[in-house]
Formats: sequence, structure tokens, C-alpha cells
Amino acid sequence: MVSIYDWFGYGVPIKERYKLIKEAGFEAVLLWWSDGFGRGAGYREGVKLARSAGLLIENIHTPVQQQNDLSLDNLAGESLLDCYLQCIKDCSDFDIPTMVVHLPSDQYPLNELGMNRIKKITEIAEDYRIKVAMENLFNVSNVAGVLDSIPSEQIGFCYDCCHHANNETAGDLLGKYGNRLMALHLHDNGGEKKQHQLPMDGNIDWIDVMRKISETGYKGSTALEPMNWDYENISIEEFLLKAFEKVKRLEKMRFEL
Repeated sequence: MVSIYDWFGYGVPIKERYKLIKEAGFEAVLLWWSDGFGRGAGYREGVKLARSAGLLIENIHTPVQQQNDLSLDNLAGESLLDCYLQCIKDCSDFDIPTMVVHLPSDQYPLNELGMNRIKKITEIAEDYRIKVAMENLFNVSNVAGVLDSIPSEQIGFCYDCCHHANNETAGDLLGKYGNRLMALHLHDNGGEKKQHQLPMDGNIDWIDVMRKISETGYKGSTALEPMNWDYENISIEEFLLKAFEKVKRLEKMRFEL
């Protein structure tokens, strides 16, 4: 199965967007779960619209704007915890199995309060049987701290290959946490922002990446997380066709290596 992040740019209404994603050949989507970045207050309506278009929903991406507040002993820290707990409940209400979380950057190390909040997230995730996947960015110490100390089957890893490639100190993340893999974010590191390009348009060694993913035994979809930042000169239809052609190449590598 191949999937794509749904909020990748272009000013196209969400209903039409899902229709085009399906027509390009994708089978599933990853939903941006917030009114931020121009999505608007009706982001929950995307669940029905995606399914009406014939798309599966693999996971939601939780809000990221306050990601560094998790250890703060103030209203901002409590608000972020409440946000994540609500996302778990939303996943349960909408029958979505997994949510992706950005832990704080490593310059904001998780303290005892932050870890206690992670334990509360774990408790609620276990109650609702929702998977919570911690994504790697420049936060690998915090990710390691959570995954090494929280053995719950509901807490795992979202592997972002571009963030990994751009972080020289990250180490062998799939070797360490491939057995906890719950989600993929595949995109390349070319372009002006060095991230969120379509695969094969940057410098990532895709044969190596897909081989390592294959070795984990991960059963989820081959999932793209591109943006149209370097593709504004082509239509959304052309962008999606390019994305589908590239993700099918990645899927072929994944299952043949």
C-alpha cells in the first residue's frame, strides 16, 4: 500500500484534493490534525471526505507549534498534554489507529515532569488502544529516552528518513528502534529548504533507506511526506502523478531488497 501526507500545498479544497490523490493511485493518506498552517477549523471533516474518496487513513500528525513545551511547569505545558490526550480520543472516535508526535528538540530535554506526561499519554493510549509514534527530528535524545524507558506496545517510532539524513549525530535509528516502527515519513533533502522534496530529487541513498526499512519487517504503507515548495510551477495533478511514480519505485525497492 502507498500513502501520502494530505496537506502538501496547493490551494485546492480538501474534497477535491482527496479525489485527486485517489485518482493518482494512492490508497491511503496521513492527515494533518490541526487548524494550523492554513488547514482551518474543519480539519476533522477530512476523515469523512477521505474515506468517501476511497482512501484509508493511516495516521494523523498532531500539532507541532508548541512541541517544545512538554516539560514546562505552566499552562503551556498542560495545554500541550491536553492536546495530545485529545488527539488520542479523536483517533478512537474516528477509528484511526495511529498518531504521530514531535517530542521536544534536544535543546529542551525531557525532565521528570515531561516524562510523567509521557507516562500519562501512554496510559490513555493503552486505554484507547491507539498507537503513538514518536518522530525523529533534532530530538533523538528525547526520542531515545522515551522509547528506552517506555516499553508499551502503544508507544513507538515514526521514522523520517529526511530528518535522519540531515542529522549527522542521529546514529542507526532503524537498527535501534525498527522493532518499534509504527509510521514512515519518506521525503528527500534537496531544494531550498533541504527537506520535503519528492524522493530521488535530493541526496538520500534510497536503496539503503528502503533496505533498512525492509529489514525491520514493518507492515505499514510506504508513506510519502512531501511539500510542493519546489514544485509550484506544476499543477497539483502533475505533482501527485510524480509523487505516485516515485513512491511506487520506493515500494518496489522495499519489497525486493
